[in-house]
Parts: sequence; C-alpha cells; structure tokens
Amino acid sequence: MPRTPTSSPTAGPAPSGTASSGAPAPGSPGGSDSLGNGLKQRHLSMIALGGVIGAGLFVGSGAGIAAAGPSIVVAYAVSGLLVMLVMRMLGEMSAANPASGSFSVHADRALGPWAGFTAGWSFWVLLSVAVGLEGIGAADIVTGWLPGTPQWMWVALFMLVFLGTNLAAVKNFGEFEFWFAALKVGAIALFLVLGALAVFGVLPDTDAPGLTNLTGDGGFLPNGADGFIIGLLASVFAYGGLETVTIAAAESKDPVRGVASAVRTAMWRIALFYIGSMAVIVTLVPWDDPEVVENGPYVATLDRLGIPGAGRIMDVVIFVALLSAMNANIYGSSRMARSLVARGQGPKVLGKLSSGVPRNAVLASSAFGFVCVLLSYWRPDDVFPWLLNMIGAVILVVWIFIAVSQLVLRRRAEREAPESLVVRMWLFPAATVLALVAMVAIFVLMLRQPDTRDQLLATGVLTAALIVVGLVRQKRAGRDGRTGQATDA
Repeated sequence: MPRTPTSSPTAGPAPSGTASSGAPAPGSPGGSDSLGNGLKQRHLSMIALGGVIGAGLFVGSGAGIAAAGPSIVVAYAVSGLLVMLVMRMLGEMSAANPASGSFSVHADRALGPWAGFTAGWSFWVLLSVAVGLEGIGAADIVTGWLPGTPQWMWVALFMLVFLGTNLAAVKNFGEFEFWFAALKVGAIALFLVLGALAVFGVLPDTDAPGLTNLTGDGGFLPNGADGFIIGLLASVFAYGGLETVTIAAAESKDPVRGVASAVRTAMWRIALFYIGSMAVIVTLVPWDDPEVVENGPYVATLDRLGIPGAGRIMDVVIFVALLSAMNANIYGSSRMARSLVARGQGPKVLGKLSSGVPRNAVLASSAFGFVCVLLSYWRPDDVFPWLLNMIGAVILVVWIFIAVSQLVLRRRAEREAPESLVVRMWLFPAATVLALVAMVAIFVLMLRQPDTRDQLLATGVLTAALIVVGLVRQKRAGRDGRTGQATDA
C-alpha cells in the first residue's frame, strides 16, 4: 500500500464538495483538512520493494517447496506474472487518479459505491486481522529469545510502538518502513549472492550441486500436478502486500510520479527476489529435507552453506519482517478506513484528521487487531480459526475488483482524457482478461483443495455480506453507482 478522484475517470476539476487538493470539503466526513504529504520517493520505492517480503516468504514458502518440490520455481514464476499484471493495472489507475483509497476508489468509480464499499472494507478486515497475526508471530520469536516472558506483553508493546509511529506525522511511518524494508531487501540480496556463488561452486568448501536436487528424488515434479497446485496457491498468497504502495503514494509530494515510478521498478525486482530465492533454495537443498518445513527454507539453505548462527540470523530478519508488516498494515488499514468515510461509506468518527493523520482510524484498526490477538487466547478452537479462514482469499477478491475496474476505467479514460494514462497496462485488454481468467482458475483450484476450500467459502460469506450491505446503502442513498461520483481524501 493519491488524492481526489474526479467526476470523470481521469484528472480534471474536482466535483462539487471535494477540494482539489484531495481533502473533502468542509462539512464532509473527513473534515476540512487533508492527509499529509510527508512521504518521499525513496520511501515509496522501499515500501513497494519491502511490502511483499515478509514471513510468508521466509517461512511459509517451506510448505510450498515440500508440496511442489523443485517445480515451486515455476509456481512462483506463474503467480509472479499474475501479480505483475495486477500491479500494472493498479499502477495505471493510481497514476491516472491518485487516491488514498486506491483500488476501493477505482472500484467505486468504475462499478458503483457498492463495489468500493465491498473492496475497501474487506481489505480493511484483512489488514486489521493481519496486524494481530503479525504481532503474535513477532512475540513468538521474542519469547524464544527471552523464555518466561508473556507473549501478550510483547504484542501490546509492539502495538504501542506502531501506534506511536502511525499517530504521528506520516513521514515517521515512511522512515520506519524505509529502514525495515532496506534490511529485508539487503538480507534477500545477500542470500541470493551467497546462493549463486554456492550454486557455481565458488564458495570455499562447497561443491557445485549441478542438477542433482532438481532432477533427482522424484524429479522436477515429485508430487505430480496436485503438489504443484498446492505450491502455486501458496505462492499466490505470498505476494500479497504490494497494494500498500498505491495507498501510500497519496501522501507524497508528487503522487502521480511516485506511484508510476514505484510500480515500474518494484515489479521486476520482487519477481527476482521471489523466483531467484526459490531457484537457489531448491538447487542447493533437497526439496524433501525436513528442515525446509521445520526451520524454514532460508535457514535450511544457510545451514547447508555452513553459515554459523543461520537460525538466529533468520529469526532477526523474520522478526523485522513481521514488525514491518504490522507497521504497514496499521497504516494501510487506517487510510482505507479514512477513504471509505470520506465517501460516506463508514462511521464519520473514523474520518476525522488531526495534523494530517486519521488518528481515530489508526486506533480502530489497531484495536481490531489486538482483539484478534485476544481471540487467539480466548477462542482458539472456533472464532479465531474462523477469522483466519475469512481473510484467506480476500486478496483474490481485491484483485478481481482491480481487474474489472481497470477494464472499465481504461476505456473511459481513452475516450475522455488519454493524457492521464501515465502508466499503461500491457496488451490491453487481452492481458487484463487473461489475468481475470487466471484468478477464476485459482478459485477453482482452491475449491479442489480441502485446506483452502474452507478459506474460500468463509471469504465468500464475508464478500457476499459486504456486497449486500453495499447495495442496500447505495439504494438508500439514491446514488446512480455508475457515474463515478466518488470522492476521496
């Protein structure tokens, strides 16, 4: 994870009731002041790069490797191509109309308020629940370092720290994320360099493994098509997080240039990090090595290279990744809530700004995340698993809204203001349609797998409920829903 969308799908005079600077007019839900603009281009670049480099990659990829074997490289390449298409679509819309509500605003303007409502609040739930999950994960690591200390205490401490960074000026969030992301990017880059040297037998006391681990022990596809599908699904959800840069761009001095540059440079670098990492891991370590799942694939690889203290090193990197994700998700969820309120789609109290920061929205998002933490203690067998399943496929729902919105808004922009298309989707409309077909295919694959079927169904219930509420609200408001009259801050 931009300022005000206009009455057309392209830049132009702000509609009545919306300040051209991006703030709602006095008397609107958000108040008379606007979001800050303290984020710099270096902040946006690092947010884009670091947004998807998290515990899902460092640890969660182990399950994908265990299922798919060496073919996990292809799985990450396929899902990476889909994510690049989605980000290109989102980059096109966000560069044409920067908005802190990002895809929620685009869906609102393309399909109607019900779509913006559904996309926005489902994403808010996803980020808020993720805040709690990341706090739990970070606390687990700290209690491993300091046995006997209560986990809840560490979660509360992390929450307080990131409440502080997000309640203050936005530049504080940007600085935290810059250095968090720099550490993650540096760790991945060093891993790739060491891995490449080991693959070619350049490191001392290491021999080039050749194709032994890629073709032996069951071959490149050891568990057949089913194993590959499990790896593919794991890889798709590991890429979630890039959307934050298009939210953050709204609070930069030059949102159009910022989001265009960040999206263009981040996509191929992230693909390199993910696909390159998987290629190094499965080349150096047998895919069925128990350590790949037990300790994570990066630890297993570093151990194979004889790097002393590999487990502790990766614990630190994963700890930073989790804290970074907490910080970014509190930020993203609060801005999404503020954007929804500015469009009349949420409680007005969440839209109030103080020194350019939606502090009530920050508090609400953090509180929701902490309630999720408490539920992991109070209701670990029913409510908490239901919450996890409910957010399991939300990112796919968001991607579908992005793709459909881009189809509509691109055609509208070409008619009315083609000069606003600073970033253009590749091979439009064929590539967009291909991405939509791929998303539907992923849904079908999720239905075939017992582990993901419950997630898909629970997410479906959440999405359906939000659609119904959104349609009812739209009907009551008497809004057309296809005129693109959304306003955002």
